[in-house]
Amino acid sequence: MRLNIRHRTLFRYEDAPIFSAQVFRLTPRTNVSQHVLRWRIDCAGTLSPWTDAFGNVCHTLAIDDPPELLEIVAHGEVITTDANGVLPGEPGDLPLEVFLRQTDQTRPGPEMADFARSMADRLSGDRIAGLHELMGEIRARVVYEVGGTDVDSTANEAFSSGKGVCQDHAHIFIGCLRALGIPARYISGYLYDGEQEQAFTAGHAWAAAWTDGLGWISFDVSNCKSATERHISTAVGLDYDSACPIRGVLTGGTGGELVDVSVQVASSGQ
Repeated sequence: MRLNIRHRTLFRYEDAPIFSAQVFRLTPRTNVSQHVLRWRIDCAGTLSPWTDAFGNVCHTLAIDDPPELLEIVAHGEVITTDANGVLPGEPGDLPLEVFLRQTDQTRPGPEMADFARSMADRLSGDRIAGLHELMGEIRARVVYEVGGTDVDSTANEAFSSGKGVCQDHAHIFIGCLRALGIPARYISGYLYDGEQEQAFTAGHAWAAAWTDGLGWISFDVSNCKSATERHISTAVGLDYDSACPIRGVLTGGTGGELVDVSVQVASSGQ
């Protein structure tokens, strides 16, 4: 599938800061499930490219006296292939033990830990079937509800409230697996959901679990399926914080910061 993506972020400053520094993880990498034909990030200022510990393509944007309106547009074209949700490990990947480490966003509380333990026998048997069952159980317990959580919410908070969005579903899935000694990682990116009448207000997120002999198997808990040719990944990490599209800091300025995000994903045919 040939997909065109346009991700626009607009920052509005009531009282512009004197300095801003931002890190972008907005650039997909070519792998067995996706081939990047073209990609660019347009913004005011000079981007400094680098690669983080997870192998993500990153850019830093540092601006003195940023304007009151700062626009960042990442856009390009990617050809995707349905790999049945499987992405083999690659040379240079971090040790699997790294993906056993809980973070503040994935760490389970007592109720969530009990739920994870209740799935242990099923995951110790047919691993792939058990992973799909875990995904289904989480989706049934935590309804998809926009506004019930935010980017700083934890897996435990979403699990306890019984509501969340794709980020929360991924964090819960990852937290449960790590509690059972199964490496799991967070994935941010985009999802093609048919021709859109309006742009999305955010990207998409899902998770992947390591399975010996296969590699990383993806699980889109919000849609209760593995990733398909409709998924485009841009970054992986331990959680949202380490794989989020944009993260930054400001110096100076007394006003607030308003952020407007729009994501458009369209098919251009084969």
